[in-house]
Amino acid sequence: MEQLARETAVFGIHLSQYQLEQFSLYQNLLLDWNQRLNLTAIREPEQIQRRHFLDALTCSTAIAAHSPMDESAAVSMIDVGTGAGFPGLPLKILYPHMRLTLVESIAKKAHFLETAVTELGLSNVTVIAERAEVLGRDDRYREQFDWVMARAVAQMRVLAEYLLPLCRVGGHVLAQKGQNAAAEVEAAANAVRTLGGELAQLHPIKLPQRDEIHYLVVIKKTAVTPAKYPRRTGMPAKRPL
Repeated sequence: MEQLARETAVFGIHLSQYQLEQFSLYQNLLLDWNQRLNLTAIREPEQIQRRHFLDALTCSTAIAAHSPMDESAAVSMIDVGTGAGFPGLPLKILYPHMRLTLVESIAKKAHFLETAVTELGLSNVTVIAERAEVLGRDDRYREQFDWVMARAVAQMRVLAEYLLPLCRVGGHVLAQKGQNAAAEVEAAANAVRTLGGELAQLHPIKLPQRDEIHYLVVIKKTAVTPAKYPRRTGMPAKRPL
C-alpha cells in the first residue's frame, strides 16, 4: 500500500498503518470475489488503489470544505448505488467514527459488502439491498443523513431525486462526476431547487497519472423535500425533473 500512502498524502490525507492494512485486506477481497462476481472491471492492484481507493478518499477534501467530520459527533453518511463499496467503505476506513449506510440493490453485491464490513472489522455500518426510491419514502431513512453520496449512478437530474430526499436539512449531497459535470449540474438546477437543494458547487479532482479531471459535486440541503418525491421506482430515470 505504499502507492496509496504516497498518493493520498498529495491530497493532505494521511493514513495510519492500521488503515493501510485495512485497505490491503479490502483489495484482496475485491480480487478474490471478482473471480466469481463482476464487482469491478479494474483488476490491477495499483489501479484499484488509485481509481477506487484514492478516488473515493478524495471526497474527504470536499467534505472538509463544507462540513468537516467531527469525531465528537456521530456523523451519518449513506452511499447510494455503492456497488463494491465506493466511495463509502474507503471513507469509513478514513473516518471510523461515522455511521455509514451502504445501499446496493443487487443482492450478490450487497452480500459482498456485508462480508467486507465483517472482514475489515468495521462497526456502525448497515448494508441495505434496496432501491433509493424506496428508501426515500421510508421514514427510517428519509431526511436522516448528514452526507448522501453517489458515484457513477445516474445523470444529475435523476440523481438529485435519488439523493436529496435522504439528506437532512442542513446536510449535503456529494456526487462524483466526470468531465461533463458542469453541464449536468446546469441541466439539474430545476430538479435540485424542487427537491430542497441549493445550487451545486464543483470541486475539481485530478488523480495521479490520469489526464482527465473529474468533479465532486456538492449540494446543500436547504429545505424539506416535498412529500411527493421521490416518485415510484423507475420514474426518476424515466421522467427526470
